[in-house]
Amino acid sequence: MKTPRVRAIATLVVALAVGGCGSTYYRVTDPSTQRTYYTDEVKRTGTTIQFKDYKSGAQVTLPASEVMEISSDEFKKNTAKK
Repeated sequence: MKTPRVRAIATLVVALAVGGCGSTYYRVTDPSTQRTYYTDEVKRTGTTIQFKDYKSGAQVTLPASEVMEISSDEFKKNTAKK
């Protein structure tokens, strides 16, 4: 009797774990300098955004920016160590 319930709970746990593993990546462009940054987390406060630049490791704050969600392949391609 308990086997179907245990199986259902196990399936739910696996589904939640797999669903939560995907990362979101962003390309952030500063329109005043046209400099491009790459990050996996953006914090918005009003019109200002803050994030950690993946390449330099620096914390960046921009008053205006263009933020675009990108694929993990594009992120990896543009942040690979040269």
